[in-house]
Amino acid sequence: MNRHPPQIVIRKESADDIDKIHALTVEAFRSAPHSDGREPQIIDALRNSGELTLSLVAETDDILLGHVAFSPVTIRGDEQSISDGSWYGLGPIAVRADRRRQRIAQKLIAEGLEQLQDKGANGVVLLGDPAIYKSSGFESDGLLRYGNIDTRFIQRIIFKGTAPSGEVIYADAFTSAI
Repeated sequence: MNRHPPQIVIRKESADDIDKIHALTVEAFRSAPHSDGREPQIIDALRNSGELTLSLVAETDDILLGHVAFSPVTIRGDEQSISDGSWYGLGPIAVRADRRRQRIAQKLIAEGLEQLQDKGANGVVLLGDPAIYKSSGFESDGLLRYGNIDTRFIQRIIFKGTAPSGEVIYADAFTSAI
């Protein structure tokens, strides 16, 4: 008998997903060396403030495998500030530990980028390892800053317009979540 693996479905979150997303995010970031454990609270705060622009889940057979969040960012440059809702931040993103290395995160990111581009976004930024996110089209040109983080970890993908330059400012949920 030739059995095909279950299909992974990417879709927008529903109210029934909220507790599952929280639990998945806790589990996914529990042992991450770069995490301070606030990721689940950040997602909840984004949702509660109305700044969770796009929240996608990956599932198969009603099992939640992954989640990605996108929210607006401001890019404050020397000459101008971009805060018109045309740029978004990717993250947090989480995948079940037992399902990593199966391209689930890539599928979530690709769908999120496509949906944001369709709604007219200029681009998306993220903080992360260039080796991981390059395959999704992200790159760093050193023009974006975020605190004292090495600029090579501050990456962006441009859908339209020119490359922005300046300090990336994430939604308040990233600093106020406790």
